[in-house]
Amino acid sequence: MRIIVSGGGTGGHIYPALALIRTIKAKHPNTECLYIGTEKGLESKLVPRENIPFKAIHITGFKRSLSIENVKTVLRFIKGVKQCKKMIKEFKPDVVIGTGGYVCGPVVYAAAKLKVPTIIHEQNSVPGLTNKFLSRYVNKVAVCFDSAKDFFDHKKVVLTGNPRASEVLGQRDKKVLQTFHLKENIPTVLIFGGSRGARPINEAVIKALANFVGKSYQVIYATGDVHYEAVQKEISLIGQVDNVSVVPFIHNMPEVLRAVDLVVARAGATTLAELTALGVPSILIPSPYVTNNHQEKNARALTEKHAALMLLEKDLTATKLIETIDQILLDKDQTIKMREAARKLGIPDASERLYQVMESLAESRS
Repeated sequence: MRIIVSGGGTGGHIYPALALIRTIKAKHPNTECLYIGTEKGLESKLVPRENIPFKAIHITGFKRSLSIENVKTVLRFIKGVKQCKKMIKEFKPDVVIGTGGYVCGPVVYAAAKLKVPTIIHEQNSVPGLTNKFLSRYVNKVAVCFDSAKDFFDHKKVVLTGNPRASEVLGQRDKKVLQTFHLKENIPTVLIFGGSRGARPINEAVIKALANFVGKSYQVIYATGDVHYEAVQKEISLIGQVDNVSVVPFIHNMPEVLRAVDLVVARAGATTLAELTALGVPSILIPSPYVTNNHQEKNARALTEKHAALMLLEKDLTATKLIETIDQILLDKDQTIKMREAARKLGIPDASERLYQVMESLAESRS
């Protein structure tokens, strides 16, 4: 099978695309892939590192207010569609899939107009502008949350999950905790605010540090690279807390996620896919700075099923953070119930599900 994949703008769109391609190539080695993105986007760096053929177009997103830039965006879209049609005709894909971001607009639209089977993959519980637009033209809409189904034509929707979920699966090995100078036989909570960290979470954790002393659990706290030095200065004033390990970034996140008992994090789609695939209870602090407040809606998809607890950023304090961690980790029954609820929401075979949808579309075309 020949597949064109497009996704860009943020890691939340790119990483699922790369996870999908890796899984497909591992299970179906004869599959040929072409990735279409933008030159300035993160995808232009990440995709070539994976030895995946990459082509770029120039496209920008719409501003949410009246702007001359929106006129330019329309012109770029038209030009981008023309470029994509040429690429599609040359590559001759059996299926084209968009995993989100404005770059998918001209790619998937061009494919639909050329009668090539098309899919969009929506990671969040609330779709973005590009996927709302494309949903009118594509053959299938793959979603990760049941709640996202209501935004699309139900005849097109298929629940597949997020391909990133399959990449965290593996044997649980608590020996990795030794690399953080922590013990293997003690419940562990991981706190992080994304790859760059989150200032409000950092501020709450710093104020809470002294309260972790003497707890029957231990903490891995990833500050984010940009915040690490400032956090270390604050910690030097408080003093070292033996059961807390502070690091700037975690490079082996799947391995660490498998070893911990609770996660405190933002509510990005990729994070939630990983947590539910592994059945890890969580305390979710949605970012209020994202489009359509979709992180809070993502979080509610877990809290409503009792797989997570939510703390809104406006309510986040050191005291509230400690109380919520205690509520879960100091109650074994609560931990077990949340673990089971999270696992029920997980879709660990998302990549294979997506491939099956692609294969079905390709076969129907032939």
